[in-house]
Amino acid sequence: MINEDTIKEALKAVKYPGYSRDIISFGLVKDIAVGNGAVTVVMQLTTANADAAQQIRTDSEAILRTLPGINHVFVEVRQPTPQQAAAASPWKNQTKMPGIKRIVAVASGKGGVGKSTTSVNLACALAHLGASVGLLDCDIYGPSIPLMMGVKGRPNIDANEKLVPPVSHGVKLMSIGFLLDDDQPVIWRGPMIQKTIQQFVSSVAWGDLDYLLVDLPPGTGDAQLSLCQIVPLDGGVIVTTPQEASLGIVRKGIAMFEKVNVPILGIVENMSYYITPTGQRVEIFGHGGGKAEAERQKTAFLGEVPLFTEIREGGDKGVPVVAGDPKQPAAQAFIKVAEMLRAKLG
Repeated sequence: MINEDTIKEALKAVKYPGYSRDIISFGLVKDIAVGNGAVTVVMQLTTANADAAQQIRTDSEAILRTLPGINHVFVEVRQPTPQQAAAASPWKNQTKMPGIKRIVAVASGKGGVGKSTTSVNLACALAHLGASVGLLDCDIYGPSIPLMMGVKGRPNIDANEKLVPPVSHGVKLMSIGFLLDDDQPVIWRGPMIQKTIQQFVSSVAWGDLDYLLVDLPPGTGDAQLSLCQIVPLDGGVIVTTPQEASLGIVRKGIAMFEKVNVPILGIVENMSYYITPTGQRVEIFGHGGGKAEAERQKTAFLGEVPLFTEIREGGDKGVPVVAGDPKQPAAQAFIKVAEMLRAKLG
């Protein structure tokens, strides 16, 4: 028998336009009435986008008409005015970044999976592919981008009193590490971190960029959520290692992005396997977990990066492996991921 629960279950097949989540999980359905072969559904959107409303209405009606015994379907989609939507939006305080086409966060649910290493090599790989690229280090407590990109010293100030991002290996950079003395710890609470990131977004002369990569701190706490709301992201990339201990945290990272309506662009499996000097392949942390998790999460698998000594050496020397020798296998692994990411972003 068709009832309210049946209707909700059916509407889980309707995805919010541009996202992998359904309209039920977003909490858009506010009222359901069923009786005498007719069903009425009332939804409340937070966006004033008429195209999104029309698609949701059309998709919902099509799904409901497939239910047995339902002869009449009425779906009402309520929307706020543009002014109301702007006032209610959790992203109303986001700082727009003119001249930047795509902003992508690189995240991990936990530390130690090579997130920053992936960030610097992806940035260099996109630059190698001909794009103009920036890299924003939002790992306030543990900034490693300056070391990995081989940059020291404080950035200059331009005529408009904005920070001029230093350029290394063809990538524009900004990090709290440029503004601190060596080994000086950052002992800040959340509001200070938010203020700093806000300044990095609005007070840095990024210029025109095809991509700005944002290296987020590890974890899924309040700081990460706030960063996602400050920076208008086009999507997020999750970095993991193959073992289950990391994959369990991946799910939390994906949930974090979903909570702030940031689409997941895909998963990268780092430290995927190791080739010994004799040519033997050793799967130290297991293998294939990242791809399997991407399939479970119905998101893209952007690629795997094996354990290469050259990757570690490049980061320690300030010359990421992609910048040092883009033809070697270690660099090619990151370039393939960058090509997948570029295709995903259109």
